[in-house]
Amino acid sequence: MNKNPRFNNLLLQSTTILTIIQLTSAVDFIFNGFDPPDVSRYGDATIESRVISLTKHLHFSIGRAQYPSKIPTKHPNSSFVLPFSTSFVFALTPYKGEPPGLGLMFVLGPNDGIRYSSSANHLALFNFTDGDPRNHIFGVGFDSTGNHVGINVNSIVFMRVHEAGYWPDDGREFRRLKLLSGMNYQVWIDYLDGVVNVTMAPVGIKRPNQPLLSVSLNLSYVFVDEMFVGFIAATGNFTQHSRVLSWSFSNTNFSLSEGLITRGLPNFELSKTLVRRTKVVIAGVISLGVLLFLFVSFLLIRMNKRMLKKRDESMEDWELEYWPHRITYQEIESATNNFSEENVIGVGENRKVYKGVFSGGSEVAVKRISRQSNEGVEAFFAEISSIGRLKHRNLMGLRGWCKNEKNSLVLVYDYMENGSLDERLFDCDESKMLSFVDRISILKQVASGVLYLHHGWESKVLHRDIKASNVLLDKEMNARLGDFGLAQIHGHNDKVDGSTRVVGTVGYLAPEVVRSCRASTETDVYAYGVLIFEVICGRRPIEQGKSLLVEWLWELLRKGELLSGVDPRLREFDEEKVEKMMRLGLLCAHPNPSLRPTMRQVVKLFEEKKTEEVDEQEGEEICILSKIKDNEILCSLNSISWSNSIGVGR
Repeated sequence: MNKNPRFNNLLLQSTTILTIIQLTSAVDFIFNGFDPPDVSRYGDATIESRVISLTKHLHFSIGRAQYPSKIPTKHPNSSFVLPFSTSFVFALTPYKGEPPGLGLMFVLGPNDGIRYSSSANHLALFNFTDGDPRNHIFGVGFDSTGNHVGINVNSIVFMRVHEAGYWPDDGREFRRLKLLSGMNYQVWIDYLDGVVNVTMAPVGIKRPNQPLLSVSLNLSYVFVDEMFVGFIAATGNFTQHSRVLSWSFSNTNFSLSEGLITRGLPNFELSKTLVRRTKVVIAGVISLGVLLFLFVSFLLIRMNKRMLKKRDESMEDWELEYWPHRITYQEIESATNNFSEENVIGVGENRKVYKGVFSGGSEVAVKRISRQSNEGVEAFFAEISSIGRLKHRNLMGLRGWCKNEKNSLVLVYDYMENGSLDERLFDCDESKMLSFVDRISILKQVASGVLYLHHGWESKVLHRDIKASNVLLDKEMNARLGDFGLAQIHGHNDKVDGSTRVVGTVGYLAPEVVRSCRASTETDVYAYGVLIFEVICGRRPIEQGKSLLVEWLWELLRKGELLSGVDPRLREFDEEKVEKMMRLGLLCAHPNPSLRPTMRQVVKLFEEKKTEEVDEQEGEEICILSKIKDNEILCSLNSISWSNSIGVGR
């Protein structure tokens, strides 16, 4: 008998519903170990010693294992979502000396197999459809890179996330668990009465009373009548071993998981073996050193000089927290042809950006920062401490960094074939001019990236320098927000203190930044509003002999001539969409920060859901943004001038 009062209460409340389901389409199964007929396998997924192995020791390895047939997930001919309870034991194991892969996800979806084999960074589920409500995907992800557990709905981005761990029933503090340890962990996922509960603990520990995540969620718009259920894992640019040892699933029996065997399971921890090997190696090195000491003393002096020369190449404590780690200076010199001027693709204050090609053929962008500049050093550490831990399809990917004795700090990024957004807006010929569709897509992708910074990660990240020149475009014209040199990281509930100076770029600074030097999510929203104007109007925020871009657009709104501000080079565009975007820009760049929308509202506006697909709260937010009248915007404007936002900025 389960002694968990929360769990027993859940069973009592659901008796009637479960009885109905038993009469219609109940699904129950339990696997204590797996045989080939038990699950369908795709990609790199295999069964080894009755354990599902989803990934191999390969870069971009993808594997999926699922129940062989679809299961009913909605009551026939209704929107009623069938409740379910599932539990499984999994282990994520690193390979020695290598950074972690992407992790593992429990997933319910309408399609089997691997849909996008070229999109390992999206767990091969979403690709360019990430965020599309037509995906009909529900998942619970285990992110080994950030050590998070999160709930996914139609997107690789977690809608709710928490650090991996559990609350013991004895009332003690939260206990953190390291996902990528090789340890076996048991997970319980329940959906009943519109609530998803996710709980985890080390295998063998009784299910904790308090779930790790508890989210009210209407899955009637996500689920179709029948769906596949199973697991998917991917390694991305790195490697790891993802395994599932046992699994139960039921629509009716919420205690079925008690039948899972949790003792005598295979152990995939590597720590003891690695420690033993390390001791043997150290003992051998010491012994060899003693034997050779008298014969190589003169070499020790030379080695000491080399060590002093390479003191800047040593790993410092702060570096251990972030990944990817150091790339050698020699590798970077070789990739950039010894920092040849012919490889320069960008120049900024105290920095140059070079195109590089590593020996394997991969192209990178290399930013070289002078150590003589205090601001440059601050930017170097800010980028590593922020983007070094962030992972999102619309944020620049940081591959590594280097410090060397030649007074250089080096950051290595993914190479963006189509350069920066400002180049495609202002400094290109007509053949490379961005179309209206491209511009809207770029704005949507940047909004998605900023939303992740504000709400999608374990901490709140303020970018503080959103502008067209910091938006980069890859080969497929996908946008990625970069340059985190001014970024700040805060707790989601922390009060942000003011700085002693104004930081940012003139023309993008919200009025309150100039007055108080205090950044916030609202000031990032303001800068995003200015970015909308740049993209739609084809004008820089400040141009000699012209009104400030934001003031000019408010004046056009007063005159009822908003569409006359559209980039004259745009030959074909949807007038309704353009006006909608310009009005959104005005709301984002409103002088009163309390009247600006959140990035969550901005992203929802881009989704353009049909009325019947939108729940009450979402519909209210979208209505506020899309149906506000011009006179309402103007009435809220008062007499605030943007001239006071022209302050000292970076």
